[in-house]
Amino acid sequence: MGDNGLERRLPDWEGVAGMELRQLRYFVTLAEELHFGRAAVREHIVQSALSQQIQRLERELGVRLLDRSTHHVELTPAGDAFLIQARQILDHVGRARQAARHAAASAPTLRVGIIDAGYDTMPQILRELQRNHPGITIHQVEAGSPQQYRQLADGRLDIAIGHAAQAPAEVTSKLIRLDPLGVLLPDGHRFAGMDGIPVTALAGELLLLGEESQTPELNEFVIALCRSAGFVPTLYEGTVESSRAAADLVRQHSCVYCVPSSFRSSNRPGTTWLPLVDPATHYPWSLLWHDANPSPHIATVIDSARRLAERLDWLKPATPAAEPAPAEDIPTATTHSDEPA
Repeated sequence: MGDNGLERRLPDWEGVAGMELRQLRYFVTLAEELHFGRAAVREHIVQSALSQQIQRLERELGVRLLDRSTHHVELTPAGDAFLIQARQILDHVGRARQAARHAAASAPTLRVGIIDAGYDTMPQILRELQRNHPGITIHQVEAGSPQQYRQLADGRLDIAIGHAAQAPAEVTSKLIRLDPLGVLLPDGHRFAGMDGIPVTALAGELLLLGEESQTPELNEFVIALCRSAGFVPTLYEGTVESSRAAADLVRQHSCVYCVPSSFRSSNRPGTTWLPLVDPATHYPWSLLWHDANPSPHIATVIDSARRLAERLDWLKPATPAAEPAPAEDIPTATTHSDEPA
């Protein structure tokens, strides 16, 4: 077959490519009404604009779709054939739009609570999660422990991380890391050259605590540790709401700050972290979620955390240490079971 025969078999894609969906919609509406005025009202445009779009469509196709007179509109044979295909195209576009919207609405989304961006436990878990489940969209929310409990209860958070000691009854927990507790010191401090700091050595230091609304569990944990070592800590008069602010105060030689080792990656220049010894102590990090939360991604996070904990020996501290018992005058909530991941 020669080139001319091949050309006759191909559609006129140049004309088809110039069509717009609105032109197809206008044509279908006009074909149903067979009246420019009524069709224009249905499409919420003026009659002259409708007429111009139909004429443009006909020019792009190279055929007459309608026979028009002052009082009469009728489809041509080409218009009858085109109407069938135009309706199918619009139907396919509508289904494509609905499929896209449904996919967007049902995209896997995980809402994660973190106490402070300065700690690296949850970021490591989330990196592990995304390596194995790249389709999950993660939204991180920085909030103090009490606020996390409220957001877990009302569904604004799917999962969070913290110390489960004060978690309400409806919040389930899974122990994921025993994090060595240590002290953040300013460079040049008298303890700076030591391998570890005895807990009793804190008796002569101004000890900084976090804001009670943000980290009540860590504050209670540190105070109980000091009292179990036989002294009441001397507290710095101010508090901080973030680890960054705490590091700034420490760097200024104003105080020292007890934090788990997972804080070390965010140390600011001018500070040093050293572990506490005699006794070595570990802060328990747990994943937290509400019993009634239906999200299927909670189990996925727990599984990712379990694999990471096994690989990094998070639950096998070099020197086993039990959580210090709270002092009698420190109020505590019921401690929920934290089974090792």
